[in-house]
Amino acid sequence: MSSRARLTEDEITAALAGLPQWTREGGDTIVRTADARDFPAAIRVVVAVAEQAEALDHHPDIDIRWRTLRFALSTHSAGGLTTLDFTLAARIDTALSAETA
Repeated sequence: MSSRARLTEDEITAALAGLPQWTREGGDTIVRTADARDFPAAIRVVVAVAEQAEALDHHPDIDIRWRTLRFALSTHSAGGLTTLDFTLAARIDTALSAETA
C-alpha cells in the first residue's frame, strides 16, 4: 500500500516527471484530461479506475462529459499530495491506455 504521508515539493516534482500527462493544479491536486474513443469506452475507463481506487482505498474526483474524462487526485486527509495519488495516477494511465482515442 502506498503512503498517505504528504510529499515534499522535490518529491512531487520527481513524481510528476514520471507522469507527463498529469499536471499540478492549485498546489494540492494533480489532474489529467483524456478523450476515450466513445462514450462506452469512457465508461469502461471509469469502471477500471473505480476498481483500482477501491483496491487502494483512495478515490479520485472524476468528471465525464461524453467521451472526455477528467481525473483529479489529492489526499485530503493529508492536506496535499501523497505517494498514493501518484500510484493511482499511474493506474489511471494504464486504464486510459486501452481506451483513449
